[in-house]
Amino acid sequence: MINRTIAPEFKQIEEISLIQASPKLLDNGIKLYVVDAGEQDLVRIEFLFRNINWDVLRPLQAYATNALLIEGTSTLSSYQISESIDSYGAFVQPEYSFDYSSFTLYTLSKHLDAVFPIIKDILTDAVFPQEELDTLIRNQKQKLLVSLEKNDVVTRRVFNHSLFGNSIYGYLVEAEDYDRIDRDQLLNYYKKAYQPNNCTIIASGKVDNNTVAKINSFFGSNWNADDDFVVNSFQFPETTGGIFYTEKPDSLQSAIRLGQISVSRTHPDFPALQFLNTVLGGYFGSRLMANIREEKGYTYGIGSAQVSLLNAGYFLIASEVGAEVCSSTMTEIEKEINVLRTELIPPDELELVRNYMLGSFLGSLENAFSHAEKFKSIFLSGLDYDYYTRYIQIIKGISSEELLDLANRYWHFDRFNKVITGKK
Repeated sequence: MINRTIAPEFKQIEEISLIQASPKLLDNGIKLYVVDAGEQDLVRIEFLFRNINWDVLRPLQAYATNALLIEGTSTLSSYQISESIDSYGAFVQPEYSFDYSSFTLYTLSKHLDAVFPIIKDILTDAVFPQEELDTLIRNQKQKLLVSLEKNDVVTRRVFNHSLFGNSIYGYLVEAEDYDRIDRDQLLNYYKKAYQPNNCTIIASGKVDNNTVAKINSFFGSNWNADDDFVVNSFQFPETTGGIFYTEKPDSLQSAIRLGQISVSRTHPDFPALQFLNTVLGGYFGSRLMANIREEKGYTYGIGSAQVSLLNAGYFLIASEVGAEVCSSTMTEIEKEINVLRTELIPPDELELVRNYMLGSFLGSLENAFSHAEKFKSIFLSGLDYDYYTRYIQIIKGISSEELLDLANRYWHFDRFNKVITGKK
């Protein structure tokens, strides 16, 4: 019988196995990556397209094109698309991010022959009906006006702009930008971006040879290719520190966000910086949470993150606090940064964070789709699976001395951009 008064013996995670994506090539040159690990006859087919041709005069063309993909083709209305996909129990999801736009299909394998023609139609013959575009413009302008009343939204926008300027990462979208979208603009962008030379497919779930053959049959031919586009590329100077304040006299809380340009996932120091970030504010037991939430009671939540984009990386700390304790919060954040720059992390805290990060990584590998997400993270950064081998080795072996050195090399509070929105 188990003696429940005795805690189970602790054991560190020794090995984490990833189901690696298998590369294939469609007849028209599209790269297909397959994560075949499902037990049910369910597949996820994700079409990835790099965002291209960035134009500060047309900042919303990539977003609007992705948002309106399923609103109609020359042969199918948005209603017909929705009804047809729903009738097979399938699901589609357009998604937009700074670097990539995607279109994802979830479906049972037995319905591929019925669903694939609809997906092919969406990816090759979308027409962006004017009435749907008008609705998007009207709705998004209203959402923007509502969002700009929220301190955290204003703070995020100003922070991103302070780091990245008028690039796609930092551009401050205004209501007038929606008015500058027109249908011809979207059709032109769609032709350049949604085509084989700018497409990668990741298939995950129960993906057998028959499924691969069907993907090739539908998407490996009869899809026009065009090399006339420019992949978005940006360079950013290191931040030297600045204070950006937006006054909201009636605010009970102030939103704060501070940080700087940092390294991306491609840099050798990135995994170690993720460890250091976790200590500071990357999980519920972090130092920022213990100090500013638990001890001081200044906020319900505060966190930090080491973020990787295609053309940059950045570090940030974010929270919302009572307006009257905003200055005190900034003082405490600076104190926690300086402690990590001057004092070694104690062994018990080091082991706690080490085990948390290893456990979180293992826990994120639930199914074939999550293994595909792990592949996508490295693929979008131009890395291979060696990254995860090195990541795990660093998390297992990093020392307090190495983290102290890292904090001194990367974190200087006076170089952080500090953005505050609230009552002065």
